[in-house]
Amino acid sequence: MKSIKTIAATAVLAAAMSTTAMAADFKPAVIFDMGGKFDKSFNEAAYNGAEAFKAETGIEYREFEISNASQREQALRNFARRGMNPIVAMGFAQAAPVEKVAKEFPDVNFAIIDSVVDLPNVRSVVFKEQEGSYLVGMMAMLASQTGKIGFVGGMDIPLISKFSCGYKQGALTTNKDGEVFANMTGTTPAAWNDPVKGGELAKSHFARGADVIFAAAGGTGLGVLQAAVDEDKKFIGVDSNQNHLAPGKVLTSMVKRVDVAVANAFMDAKEGKFTTGIQSLGLAEDGVGYAMDENNAPLVSEEMKAAVEAARADIIAGKITVHDYMSDMSCPY
Repeated sequence: MKSIKTIAATAVLAAAMSTTAMAADFKPAVIFDMGGKFDKSFNEAAYNGAEAFKAETGIEYREFEISNASQREQALRNFARRGMNPIVAMGFAQAAPVEKVAKEFPDVNFAIIDSVVDLPNVRSVVFKEQEGSYLVGMMAMLASQTGKIGFVGGMDIPLISKFSCGYKQGALTTNKDGEVFANMTGTTPAAWNDPVKGGELAKSHFARGADVIFAAAGGTGLGVLQAAVDEDKKFIGVDSNQNHLAPGKVLTSMVKRVDVAVANAFMDAKEGKFTTGIQSLGLAEDGVGYAMDENNAPLVSEEMKAAVEAARADIIAGKITVHDYMSDMSCPY
């Protein structure tokens, strides 16, 4: 007859083996979109979220970096066939492939970041980028010596106009006599990875008197940053905290918690708590915001922070309504 200690030891070993088996069976995956996982912006935020999950759980994840549009559907289907679950797809451009493949694999959970796919096995995570952009627009105008600031977007799509319009609203609410110059880099996915064009657009803004530029352009934004460094102007980063890329030149970064969205999708699935439907994350949910750290602290006065924090509180309380370009595809600012 087995002793109580032997039975207990056997139970602990069985539980450990079961946990190991579950970890082996659990196969999360992420598909990065154009620009690569080290774009210092959107994709890299997703990478950081996946890495945070791995660090916390010890569970590896699979990944794929898209280099051309045809790979999106292929990668999704390949991962689903290989038993990956959940599969997180980065970017609005993956909406149609996710919709198609999710229908083919109804028992696989998918998450898409920055778009909505209305299927029972898909979690759609979108952000209120306009709210965070409003705050950095305020900060840009408060920091400007000329009353002229700029915006450089990546691909000319409604999502990036959402950033631009919120930025303009925050800036022009702060200084009704100010000016905001805005350009998009292009109309194809190549616009996300064209730092040369980004630099050229930034220089044209500087030539017109702008002294702060916000870039929402993926890898193209690195060209905008370099132009700001070269001309001793200020830059505002996007998605990830980019303050460290050029301390003293990056006024702030409009952070979008893509990292949290990815880590949560993995963790929820691991714990059997994966939910589908739409998650819309703004200031109230800490889904967007602006970055403060030792790299930009000398550039932001207490008066600037107080003004921006007051606006943040008013947006959360509903006292300030930030225009959502996606709901009304016009920008009154």
